[in-house]
Amino acid sequence: MKKLLSLLTFSRLVSFVTLAAVFVMAARVPLDTDSLWHLRAGQWQVEHRALLQTDYFSHTRIGQPWINHSWLSQLILYGAYGIGSQVGLAVLTGILAVCAMALIYQLCNSDPIVRAFSVILGGAAAAIFWSARPQMFSFLLSAVVVYLLWLYQKRGIDRLWCIPPIMVLWANMHGGFAIGFILMVLATLGEGARWLLEGVLAASPLDSSEERPTHRPMLRLVFVGLVSAMAISINPYGPSMLLYPFRTVGIGVLRDYIQEWAAPDFHQAQTWPFLWLLLGTLLVSALSSKKLDWRDAVMVGGIAYSALLAARNIATFALVAVPVFASHLDAFLTEHRLRLNSRRIPSSIRLLVLNWGMAALIVIGVAGKILSDFEPSHLEQARREVFPTDAVAFLEREQPPGPLLNSYNWGGYLIWEARDYPVYVDGRTDLYDDDFLRGYLKTYHAQSGWDKRLDDSGVNTVLVEASSPLAQVLALTDDWSMAYTDARSSLFVRDHPRNSDR
Repeated sequence: MKKLLSLLTFSRLVSFVTLAAVFVMAARVPLDTDSLWHLRAGQWQVEHRALLQTDYFSHTRIGQPWINHSWLSQLILYGAYGIGSQVGLAVLTGILAVCAMALIYQLCNSDPIVRAFSVILGGAAAAIFWSARPQMFSFLLSAVVVYLLWLYQKRGIDRLWCIPPIMVLWANMHGGFAIGFILMVLATLGEGARWLLEGVLAASPLDSSEERPTHRPMLRLVFVGLVSAMAISINPYGPSMLLYPFRTVGIGVLRDYIQEWAAPDFHQAQTWPFLWLLLGTLLVSALSSKKLDWRDAVMVGGIAYSALLAARNIATFALVAVPVFASHLDAFLTEHRLRLNSRRIPSSIRLLVLNWGMAALIVIGVAGKILSDFEPSHLEQARREVFPTDAVAFLEREQPPGPLLNSYNWGGYLIWEARDYPVYVDGRTDLYDDDFLRGYLKTYHAQSGWDKRLDDSGVNTVLVEASSPLAQVLALTDDWSMAYTDARSSLFVRDHPRNSDR
């Protein structure tokens, strides 16, 4: 009994509490509309026992080839949904977040309390990115690559041979595999800076016991990167997958109109933990006497730059910044005798029993929160605040003539819930391309020629936000009638349908 109790030390309890906090932050009600078209794709693949490579969900791109780079993660997401519905998706998201942050926790060379604080801050920053989407697999695999690079650079443990197989898996999970290459490039540049500034240009090593840095780690990383690039070809689309990230980045609408691809808006409270982590890392690195490693400086600086350009990169920044922040914060607190030395905490039987009691209460609390969040009435209310649930119910019941023009924000929801109506547009931006999306946005914003674009596409029904410019204009247009409206959405039907598909 005593041996069992002693398993849960104070340090392990802190680790448990930290990861439980990460799970709570991640396991929330899935309200991302893109999650739903991924679910529908996963369902289609299960039902047809085939890889979905053609569009079947829209009427504007139906039958066209589609690079479904997330096919494997879609199957996993749909499996989680099949097991536990919305709760299953939330739990899967929480598990992926916990696994990623647990790896980062291991990299924090600091007191358990400092580790916990750093990881929770990093989790709060990354949480802006967490949702039941394939990008969560990218988050976990990014953490794995960061961990392997850290082992190689900081401990001299070479497990870099694991990266090419990881990239094979990543290329079949999500198009975010480019993050892995970015991490390897920054690691290579960091090794280059260290070799040049501490090895070539330095008169002598700072410490006679240290070996002068060489160029060999750079060459090793370059070799692994090249092998990883070849490994990416092991996917249903072959070598062309290597170009997919460039195609995505080339879609200007993403940067101009999609929030996660735009620079962070620091007026939104959800971005503040990122700001705190960024400023905190800079501050403690400057104030602590511990030298900032060139490799850390290049890695954190490079990912910080990308996060300031696009909010979706904040999660990756949290992965690389947390270990640096924790290390320098721990050094600063130690220098000023402010650190809590967990080794001095007694390990009596009473305290160990208390540890287990606290752990049990945490488990109960986490389970209670999940059950509360997913209580049917609460879940329904949360969905009503985000999705046009009543408008879609009306659409399905009354069956107005199609085709349908829908809000981009609701495309995924309609793919999942309104299967009789192929969508006009949804979150698969790579399928629609830049020109199409810009034309759609001109229609949505009721800009010049909006009516002609509706006529040319044969649209007979429009479902958009009630506050949208298009809804305001259609409400005043003689050829259209408002069939349904509520505080969130408005549905308009053409008085004289054109080439109706119904």
